[in-house]
Amino acid sequence: MSPLLKSCPIQGSGADAGASLPSEDFDRSHILLALTRLGDYSRDAFLATDTRGAIVYMNRSAEHLFGYSEGAAIGLAVEALMPGVADIDLRLLRADKQNTLPWRGQGLTRQRQSLRLAGAVTNIPASTGHSHLYVIRESCTDPPDLDRQTELASLVYRSTSEGMVVLDAKGHILGVNPAFVKLRGQSAAEVIGSHVRCLNSPCHDQAFYRTMWRSVTETGSWQGEHWGQHGNGELYPQWLSINTSYNADGLVHRRVMILSNIAEIKQAEAIIWKQANFDRLTDLPNRQMFYDRLGQSLRKSRRTGERTGLLYLDLDRFKEINDTLGHAMGDDLLRETARRLSSCTRPGDIVARLGGDEFTVLLDDVRELRDIEYLIREILRRLAEPFLLGAETVSISTSIGVALYPDDAQDADVLLNNADQAMYAAKSEGRNRSCFFTRSMQAQVRNRIRLIKDLHQALDQNQFSLDFQPIVDLASGRIVKVETLLRWHHPSRGLISPEAFIPLAEETGLICSIGDWVFCTATRQVAEWCRRYGLDMQVSINFSPAQLRNEAPDFASWRHHLDALGLSPRQVIIEITEGLLIDSDDERVQRQLGAFRRSGMQVALDDFGTGYSSLSYLRKFDIDLLKIDQSFVAHLESDGPDLALCEAVILLAHKLGLCVVAEGIESRRQYELLTNSGCDYGQGYLFSRPLPAADLERLLASGADLRPVDAR
Repeated sequence: MSPLLKSCPIQGSGADAGASLPSEDFDRSHILLALTRLGDYSRDAFLATDTRGAIVYMNRSAEHLFGYSEGAAIGLAVEALMPGVADIDLRLLRADKQNTLPWRGQGLTRQRQSLRLAGAVTNIPASTGHSHLYVIRESCTDPPDLDRQTELASLVYRSTSEGMVVLDAKGHILGVNPAFVKLRGQSAAEVIGSHVRCLNSPCHDQAFYRTMWRSVTETGSWQGEHWGQHGNGELYPQWLSINTSYNADGLVHRRVMILSNIAEIKQAEAIIWKQANFDRLTDLPNRQMFYDRLGQSLRKSRRTGERTGLLYLDLDRFKEINDTLGHAMGDDLLRETARRLSSCTRPGDIVARLGGDEFTVLLDDVRELRDIEYLIREILRRLAEPFLLGAETVSISTSIGVALYPDDAQDADVLLNNADQAMYAAKSEGRNRSCFFTRSMQAQVRNRIRLIKDLHQALDQNQFSLDFQPIVDLASGRIVKVETLLRWHHPSRGLISPEAFIPLAEETGLICSIGDWVFCTATRQVAEWCRRYGLDMQVSINFSPAQLRNEAPDFASWRHHLDALGLSPRQVIIEITEGLLIDSDDERVQRQLGAFRRSGMQVALDDFGTGYSSLSYLRKFDIDLLKIDQSFVAHLESDGPDLALCEAVILLAHKLGLCVVAEGIESRRQYELLTNSGCDYGQGYLFSRPLPAADLERLLASGADLRPVDAR
């Protein structure tokens, strides 16, 4: 099995259960996996290529036939082994309905000796092109071994884990495989001879099936999600693919349905969606869900002319209670606060927890200010009542800021910021009170303007620097990647947090020039380390949504820069956040992400689990790595929900051919749980803090194993 396949495991069974073809389309990965397992036991030569025609898989028979050692041919163009095979590939692309054609031609061994070959080539459509699977053997003068081919097809049919149904041209079931019987809970005798309509689900109407079969009739194929029904009546989600085989005269000969149970994937997706949209502690909508609801409310207000009210709440001196009584008591207090807030509001109002001890209440259709004032009085009264926390009774208060749309702001961000400013005004006035936003609350705005002015000069005055945090291979403890972190050393204010200046850089457009500087500086430094210490290390660079929406990045100049450094584009990883994917309809964003991929750079999805976490995004975009957010790693326990979530993410990522990086690893226990769960890479203070280049170079020079001592 090739090293490339071993690098992206797919769960399964057999001698090479950890191997998979790196697939670009989720729906075909199961078929490729079955053929891959079969290939390693076949006397026929199996080769598979990616959409560029590069070899990504060779079985043992192929390696023996062409004279290559294990993995040596991976990455070579298939035409280096089979000159002229492009002709059959082109015929497949032009074929209207056929996806497999016979092939005879010449082959070349590694020693450049000629081979006479015969076999078949199968076209495997993908979102970015066409991959191909070649099944071949040395040709002889004897007739084709039809019995052998029949035996091979029968083995696949009987052994695959996907249910298969063979139909005649009129839709009657001719046969089913054992996997279908297990999946549906129906014997072969119950369905053979029946029309395929007997497999219809009550979850889909006739219009659905008319559309599906119209596609099959017109194009020869269809694929998509479908609700299957077990023989006992139980419904389950499945991925259904239908393909057609034609006679020589072009008439339908057979249709083949392939059914895959995706219930586990759907359950894992539901867990991730809930985790991404609801606060785990209080079950209230989290920041992401709040922003979604806020946007809906403002759009409704624009249509109806009614006001939207926003209350921003912060518990007074919560940190003192948390530090005195412990985090468990603090969590109980937050849960009870959420319950009391929800009991004060109307059914249509949205109570959300933004994080820590900060809550919001979103009010639609505000007609009279006295309605808000009454709600505020009720909230202050309820939260002032004593809280019983175990054996302790504590009292707290809250400060509330209020802002109104359209009175105080014209968009969601400004409305939230103004409510936040009003809340701080309430705190400064003595806490346990509310304050409505007024135009006099502009001190922060003036400070922001000064910071923007200084930011314009920072790059020219060399006020930026880079720190690097190692990303470690969890299996070996070696540094294989580094994440680049930007630092701003202000001449009078000192070190300014990226959280303070990055949003301003995005807003003003300075992020593009700063981003170019980070890209060039980081790659130049990593190229130097690779030359000096003989490393094949990757550098991970954070890109903001504003950069990807901008037309400025010149990928040609970046590629020229990398070539001048002797650094391969695959050694550059572009990190984006889940929040960026909500802009997937923005053509500029899609164009920029596509440009990264075409240039050879990899793309990592950062903070996975804190944003939208939809598998549809992973299928839509070419993502190479998922980074599990440190908030899930911080509280890992062997039987806790965070570990279950991490395991689900790792399983899904590997099923999709992605690698996983866990952020924020700080303890040996976290390291062990993630390693045992199959996580590929990790970063965090357990291995190293972010370091200036000179300090990290000393670490690289030592070649240290950064795993815990007793884990080596």
